[in-house]
Amino acid sequence: MKVFVTGASGFVGSAVVKELLVNGHQVVGLARSEESAKSIREAGAEVLMGDLESLDILQKGAREADGVIHTAFIHDFSDYQTNALKDQKAIEAMGEVLKGTDKSIVVTGGTLGLPLIDGKITEDSKAPAESIRFSEKAFADLSQSGVRASIVRLSPSVYGNSESGFKGGFGVMLAELAKAKGLAAYIGEGNNVWPAVHRVDAAKLFRLALEKGETGARYNAVSNDKPLSMKEFAELIGEKLNIPVKSLSIEEAPEYFTWMTYFVQENCPATNLQTREKLGWNPSEKSFVEELNQYFF
Repeated sequence: MKVFVTGASGFVGSAVVKELLVNGHQVVGLARSEESAKSIREAGAEVLMGDLESLDILQKGAREADGVIHTAFIHDFSDYQTNALKDQKAIEAMGEVLKGTDKSIVVTGGTLGLPLIDGKITEDSKAPAESIRFSEKAFADLSQSGVRASIVRLSPSVYGNSESGFKGGFGVMLAELAKAKGLAAYIGEGNNVWPAVHRVDAAKLFRLALEKGETGARYNAVSNDKPLSMKEFAELIGEKLNIPVKSLSIEEAPEYFTWMTYFVQENCPATNLQTREKLGWNPSEKSFVEELNQYFF
């Protein structure tokens, strides 16, 4: 297929581009700068210049492709709601030109903050109506309008070595924060857990969702490894960096975690059982702890 990929030069998107090309697809990647365009071309893909607010460009990319994978997001989490709204409008714009076709669009979401079902976040967990996870709402609306839309919900910690060095979503942000402050912290008892997924495994899931995904399907990009509790994660950081580990009250937390406080409180015991069964996905890359040990400490 000819696949239009937004966020094609990003941490996850660049892995998606590589995965698609290796598996015989043609890729057109959205680039908002010449630097991004250069990296996309070097990967072997074509380039379409534009950004998430260039709705006409997004529609052109979607219209001229056989399928769409949307991984772009403005990663300023201190203004999450504004950027989530821009994301929603981008998804709606691309979806509009896919109506009446059999073209697939795979949207990006997250597992963090979703409701638990029998103590777990499963593929049946849906973002509540009041949630600011607007990509979930946009994907659901497209599905109900007949668009072949599915969503890949990423773990809070998407990790792995990339061309620009080791990165890892919120997990590595927390490790870097602890290193800067000389203290590894968690909130309360720290029993809440966060799953993780390697960027290469996530990229495979995006491809499978594009090729085989069902309309309205929710897929959880969660590794098979036992997730760390926030206390265990802080203790690991403390041990590796030889810094103190401390429990903070909810009142003390914002001074340490700032805008991440809300996210750090969340419990995310997510599962991937349905995702593996329906798509034949099998995450097999190094665990988060192995990668963290190799690249960060």
